Amino acid sequence: QVQLVESGGGLVQAGGSLTVACAASPNPFEDYTMGWFRQSPGKEREFVAAFSRTGGHTYYADSVKGRFTISRDVAQSTVYLQMNSLKPEDTARYYCAASSRVLGASSSEYEYWGQGTQVTVSS
Repeated sequence: QVQLVESGGGLVQAGGSLTVACAASPNPFEDYTMGWFRQSPGKEREFVAAFSRTGGHTYYADSVKGRFTISRDVAQSTVYLQMNSLKPEDTARYYCAASSRVLGASSSEYEYWGQGTQVTVSS
């Protein structure tokens, strides 16, 4: 099993930047694809980005492509989501997740989830 703990959420003005982190234990990178999802009240959880467990490939939702970057630090066993040019519509609770699939873009494909961290973007 994998334990995931997110951190780094907070308040930021539109156009600003923020990085959220996900500390994983034990290190899951050899066996799991790591993903970021987000959810706002009244809406379904949506895919944001993923780092494949093989090949080092990254994937992004069209809504964040070019603005967000997912990365991982193997030594620190931590996955990051760098968010730039933030918009009010990016406001959501951001969740880190781990999937045994090579690439998972739907929440049902992920076995492990963190508690989430809130990101609020003001206009």
